[in-house]
Amino acid sequence: MTGASSGIGAEYAAQLARRGWSLVLVARRAERLAGLSAALGKTTAVETVVADLAHPPDLARVAERVAGDGVDLLVNNAGINGYGPFAEVDPGLLTKVLDVNVVAPTVLTRAAVPQMVARGHGSVVNVASLLAFAGSLPPGPLPHRAVYGGSKGYLVTFTRTLAAELAHTPVRVQVVCPGLTATEFHLSGGEAPVPGEARVHNEGGMPPAEVVAASLASLESGQVVCLPGLSDAEAERRLASAELGLRDRSRPAVAATRRPRPTHPGDQR
Repeated sequence: MTGASSGIGAEYAAQLARRGWSLVLVARRAERLAGLSAALGKTTAVETVVADLAHPPDLARVAERVAGDGVDLLVNNAGINGYGPFAEVDPGLLTKVLDVNVVAPTVLTRAAVPQMVARGHGSVVNVASLLAFAGSLPPGPLPHRAVYGGSKGYLVTFTRTLAAELAHTPVRVQVVCPGLTATEFHLSGGEAPVPGEARVHNEGGMPPAEVVAASLASLESGQVVCLPGLSDAEAERRLASAELGLRDRSRPAVAATRRPRPTHPGDQR
């Protein structure tokens, strides 16, 4: 599990430990991981890996661990926001957002899935955001989020498409899209982790325990897209239907696109 040192990640660790899972916890902050390991290690086996997933050697080291034996559930939770007006945010921070939010979950999922398919069981959970669906909405009250929203949109599309690809296998894939959650996520843009003890940003939001409980329940039921707190059960179906409508209506007429086949090589253009 990545991003395990606070917030949603720490809550996944706690709830999975209560269900009897052994844990491999990955995060940047060694002291936070040590505290979490000490607390959860009283009831289950805990392995910790200190790593910055924006750092290629660290990502490679974590991918090697994920590809090994015994990883039955991969939770790609690590994420940073890089919020700010696109023309003003440091380009290096935006690159880091893509490394952590897009490259890392893709690499780790690729490391995990072949072993899961071979063993005949396994699951991957990718933590995205409701902001994946907020592309056309302007900032205020939403944050400036062009790259962050794009990265989470990638996770939604990646997960849904991969789930369809793996539908004939016993491997389950889920993307969970929480809205505002009561964690420390908004206290840093991602340049560096939040120092000190775990805190909660002033904006509040849904308790992380509810987000994780919804995710795990949806995973057990085979739901690919989990939207914690969503009261309209048909919303996802309507989204899929709208997408199908867009694809069906965007196909040009066959007659208009078909070109005559050349009768011999000299006729080719």
